[in-house]
Amino acid sequence: MYYKICKIITQYYNFMFVLKQLRRKKKINQTDLAHAVGVSLRTIQLYEKKNANIPIKNLTKIANYFEVSIAELYSHEVNEEQDIYKLSSATSDSTLTVKKIDAKKWIVNAPLVTVKKLRDYCHETENREFLKSLPSLSFVVENIESGTYVAFEIMGNSMENGTADSIPSGAIVLAKEILQEDLEMRGKVKNPKAIIIFGENILCKEIINYDEKSKQITCHSLNTSPEYADFEIPVSEIKQLFEVIKKQTD
Repeated sequence: MYYKICKIITQYYNFMFVLKQLRRKKKINQTDLAHAVGVSLRTIQLYEKKNANIPIKNLTKIANYFEVSIAELYSHEVNEEQDIYKLSSATSDSTLTVKKIDAKKWIVNAPLVTVKKLRDYCHETENREFLKSLPSLSFVVENIESGTYVAFEIMGNSMENGTADSIPSGAIVLAKEILQEDLEMRGKVKNPKAIIIFGENILCKEIINYDEKSKQITCHSLNTSPEYADFEIPVSEIKQLFEVIKKQTD
């Protein structure tokens, strides 16, 4: 597996100072920045005064405006002269970066498998060059563990039931790989929502049961339509199994 977290930087990064310095280097005021990214002046003032809980869509707009990734927004540090310099990567693999924002939040910049690449991914999971060629997407998460992280774009309505728990078509999820031995040892996943690489399909389902005797998982859809009935898959036929960590629907 190629997206292992090998080490994590434990230093805190202060987004508010970085944002202020990036804005000053671009020679724009807070009103200009607010207009450019489509938020209120009060919002920009808040971001520059304290460590606010910034929605991912606003982080994306700010990163795009300054032509950096979200991970790069948090991979800069302000020195005493108020200059900005870039810190080294948080991991040994340039395709995945993990940065600590504060005591409880992390930025994970993971490879993204879009709908157009779903079928290709099924055949190329062990092809390093293919994996490195994928685009990347950033997520803000509250916990991070060592492992393999990949983002997937969801296709289909099997996980849509009209509630906040839904994962609708077009949503993007950050997922962490579950090794087969971990599944057998634990008997279940921490988060039942999973991405399953099975044959030439990438499925998004809930895993509601693991049968230790038959070594099969039972897959469940949130959509109650009869066409989305529960079914079993032998673990031996699964190429990769991921548990969903977070979703983006914007």
